[in-house]
Amino acid sequence: MSQSNDKTRHFSSLVVDGMERAPSRAMLHAVGFKNEDFKKPQIGIASTWSMVTPCNMHINHLADDAARGVDNANGKAVIFNTITISDGISMGTEGMKYSLVSREVIADSIETVVGCQGFDGVVAIGGCDKNMPGCMIALSRLNRPAIFVYGGTILSGCHNNKKLDVVSVFEAVGARANNKIDDAELAAIEAKAIPGAGSCGGMYTANTMASAIEAMGMSLPNSSAQTAISKDKRLDCERAGAAVLELLKNDIKPRDIMTKPAFENAITVIIALGGSTNAVLHLLAMANATGVDLSLDDFTRIGEKVPMLADLKPSGKYSMAELVEIGGIQPLMKVLLNIGLLHGDCLTVTGKTLAENLADVQAYPADQDIIHPLSNPIKKDSHLAILYGNLATEGSVAKITGKEGLVFTGKAKVFDAEEQALKAILDGSIVKGDVIVIRYEGPKGGPGMREMLSPTSAIMGKGLGKEVALITDGRFSGGTHGFVVGHISPEAHVGGALAVVQNGDEITIDAETKQLTLHVNQHEITRRLEKWQQPAPRYTRGVLAKYAKLVSSASKGAVTDNLD
Repeated sequence: MSQSNDKTRHFSSLVVDGMERAPSRAMLHAVGFKNEDFKKPQIGIASTWSMVTPCNMHINHLADDAARGVDNANGKAVIFNTITISDGISMGTEGMKYSLVSREVIADSIETVVGCQGFDGVVAIGGCDKNMPGCMIALSRLNRPAIFVYGGTILSGCHNNKKLDVVSVFEAVGARANNKIDDAELAAIEAKAIPGAGSCGGMYTANTMASAIEAMGMSLPNSSAQTAISKDKRLDCERAGAAVLELLKNDIKPRDIMTKPAFENAITVIIALGGSTNAVLHLLAMANATGVDLSLDDFTRIGEKVPMLADLKPSGKYSMAELVEIGGIQPLMKVLLNIGLLHGDCLTVTGKTLAENLADVQAYPADQDIIHPLSNPIKKDSHLAILYGNLATEGSVAKITGKEGLVFTGKAKVFDAEEQALKAILDGSIVKGDVIVIRYEGPKGGPGMREMLSPTSAIMGKGLGKEVALITDGRFSGGTHGFVVGHISPEAHVGGALAVVQNGDEITIDAETKQLTLHVNQHEITRRLEKWQQPAPRYTRGVLAKYAKLVSSASKGAVTDNLD
């Protein structure tokens, strides 16, 4: 058996061709390879299956479907697993510090397996929030023909004819603390909110990132808008398995698709959808892995001309499953393309351009009100505001739909950890006019940049959504709404001004001027910083300690492999 010149087997041939590779073939016979399989391109199926979370509990079956698609297209599929964690389960605990860290572990593990085993192409299937950017970072680094498949959105729960999702439960906790509901009502909401497999049902981080990846051209059309348990989703996986063989034949790789204009398309679509602030962090990290020069200012530039059109949770009333029913994001993308807001010439994993993919897409039904017309946007520009100022000289990310107002000024109430803030919210210590400051929760300081869904949901449950604001160097869940600013950079742990905010200091959040201002003169800020001492690391061994040493600023995507 001599080494192949087949370009579709550039990597696998090095592992299995030739007399000297007989031991490798022997190992592969044991896992089901037949003699003819050694002459086929090998496609790794990166599965994020786990019973840790409903977002991923069905992905083992989807991996089988993708493998079937590869095998039927005359490739040889090899399924392997990587980890997932559950944000929804760990939220508000010390364990949530591992959430963003898992993005890097997922990326590293996929890169490790594909690089080691010599796979010629990859199909990556993700469900929960960090799976998706983790998969995409790995595909970018490897730059072998690849497709991402979204595991799909969950269906809504229901209680008393009201649709529920996981955020309903977080907000019910705040309502119970405020005696708006009793224990029995809380227990009923808890039991009914999550009916089965799939990612959290609003335009939260999972659905946001799935939409961004489809808009970027790295998923097949409609992959972002299929329910987790559906024939469409299983067919999506099978088609992806076959499509990656076509990418191999045509030598189309992720970096051919993930260009600067493709990232701009992703940003445009997530703004129109009212997507999660986490998309800013993850797209910056994906661009870094791809070698694309993307910055916070690109979100501002694009956001000035893109309207928010989708009335989706958390700030709106509809779920992703309801958007699926009217056609998903493809009709929205065609609207945006037709008015010149998308780059139609971007290459996609179909081998066609974005414009070619959208050519035959039909408009939404006339009677739907999930996606507003351009003549009546929910907000005329982006809900994602990049704020600078003396509290955020490297930038911060606000999620302001306009429903909360555009400017908030209040007095600081300062907490050095999320748990302290949550306790104060639940016990009534937070009152109208407060700006809750949660610091030392950044990438290095946390470490891990926890999401503040428990505090923000408690604020909503307490009925204070329009009465108080919250700022942090941590992150927000895609389920967060209200007057919130996160990703404050530089973070408190490295001596950002957030470290020296004191109780009673006046703070203004201004989405119109894009400023986050501490109303303390610079001389006083400098004096406070001169007296400030950096806290000792919270972890000195293990993955969190390694992460804290390696991770970049949130303004750069909180990446861990940018070592120059």
